[in-house]
Amino acid sequence: MNRKTSISSRKVVPVLLITVALSILCAKRAQARQDGGLKVEISYPADANAGPLTGRAYVIISEHGDREPRLQTGFDLATGIPIWGKNFSTVTAGEAVLIDGEVFGFPYESLSQLPAGEYYVQGVISVYSKFERADGHTVWMHDDRWEGQQWNTSPGNLYSDVQKVYLNPDWPETIRLSCKNVIPPIEVPPDTDWVRRIKFQSPMLSEFWGRPIYLGATILLPKGYDEHPDSYYPVNYIQGHFSRGNPHGFGENPPTSENGRGRSGHEFYKYWVSDDAPRMLAVTFQHPTPYYDDSYAVNSENVGPYGDAIIQELIPAVEEQFRIIREPYARVLSGGSTGGWESLALQIFNPDFFGGTWSLCPDPVDFRYYELINVYEDENAFFRVYNGIKAERPEARDTDGQVRYTVRQTAYYERVLGENHRSGAQWAAWEASYSPIGEDGFPKPLWNWYTGEIDNEVGESWRKYDLRDYLEKNWSWIGEKLTGKLHIYTGDMDTYYLNNATVLMEEFLESTTDPYYAGVVEYGDRQPHCWGPRGAEAYAMYRAKIMANAPEGSDPALWNY
Repeated sequence: MNRKTSISSRKVVPVLLITVALSILCAKRAQARQDGGLKVEISYPADANAGPLTGRAYVIISEHGDREPRLQTGFDLATGIPIWGKNFSTVTAGEAVLIDGEVFGFPYESLSQLPAGEYYVQGVISVYSKFERADGHTVWMHDDRWEGQQWNTSPGNLYSDVQKVYLNPDWPETIRLSCKNVIPPIEVPPDTDWVRRIKFQSPMLSEFWGRPIYLGATILLPKGYDEHPDSYYPVNYIQGHFSRGNPHGFGENPPTSENGRGRSGHEFYKYWVSDDAPRMLAVTFQHPTPYYDDSYAVNSENVGPYGDAIIQELIPAVEEQFRIIREPYARVLSGGSTGGWESLALQIFNPDFFGGTWSLCPDPVDFRYYELINVYEDENAFFRVYNGIKAERPEARDTDGQVRYTVRQTAYYERVLGENHRSGAQWAAWEASYSPIGEDGFPKPLWNWYTGEIDNEVGESWRKYDLRDYLEKNWSWIGEKLTGKLHIYTGDMDTYYLNNATVLMEEFLESTTDPYYAGVVEYGDRQPHCWGPRGAEAYAMYRAKIMANAPEGSDPALWNY
């Protein structure tokens, strides 16, 4: 036997085997691509919903099995859990909605980009309802079920069991998910000695939307309210995201651990029931919309007359059912973030109705700094070109300046959650609130949601909601009505760059004369979103303002027992 020939033969055989194996693998991958690769079919059985349904189907794919994948997703992108979403129309029970490599997702745009591995997979169906609006447009949207536009926990939405599977996008495999589980109705906490709740159908909003739309409020009563039936009280109208919880997290029971959840709420409880707290009511509004968990408390072409409904329906309902001093001096406003903008807007647009606002970390109050975007002049929301260099525009940061994520990333995530501004998330909510109606009945986009290209004509249409611009144009008559009423607080390292718009607002306010605004704009040194006075510090300010503005003949002792 020739040793040299024998060795060469032994080398050739493995090489041939490897070559053949690679050829087979390449052929399989080519066939997989031809067959469409990985696919997911999402359906629902008749005993979950009789159907047919119109809505949006999601598939969520996570490496983690500690919670259901649908509960791992989140607006702040902290987890980056892969998710894909697709609209469907009049799908019957048992009929599948196909999610394949053509369906847009986040953080992977396509299922074909998902790394091979073992995952936990779940499907969700968000059910849409038909709205025949008073303006003549008919749209299909998610009808809020008093959960605050949360697609993954909304009553009536459907979800599948979790499957643990090995996925490879190069394999022509179809995962089938049956959404047989129905999210149950919301359990509203019962009233207590301290906390009461109201909810009613709004005539104004129901007429606009062509379906029942509800308003509500959670009311925190002062110490001694039931024992002093002849006393009427001032009120703090608190703005913010939809919540079924108590105002300021008010919690009678202490947390189970030193840093446990609810600690700040329990601390507020101890203050509120003490002799130090002012005797006034704290009322949080509840006004979710078909677009978002909150209406922004203004009249809007797309969202409806929420500004009027709050002033003419919601506040009167609260003041008729509870003993509140129905005078402007006794009504103050507060809120943070979304609530910071709303409290400021309610005071500015209703200068005679409220006696002052304490607005923390407000959403953009000047649209030249819509976070870091100038809606009137910038060409692109996702990128900034500076000296020929194209840089991606950040959206969130830590207090040391480290970027968390970008505008493009959050826009892509919202695009997955819902098209035509139906994500129930922040960028879509702003556009729904401020933009004109498009030909399709949905808000005209401020920008192209894939490229970021801005439509500056839409930006110009936003000026009536630009609070700084509104004040500057109307100060000649509104200034005297707002003197001493505006108090704005923000961290100078606000997580979402909101301090920049506040600086522009401050520049105008400090320039005012005849009258001077005589309010407060303060910045927290290296403080993030959402910095400002809270708890006892804030309520001491409210009380002092109300006492100072009390008209001659009133008797503050009646509510200062």
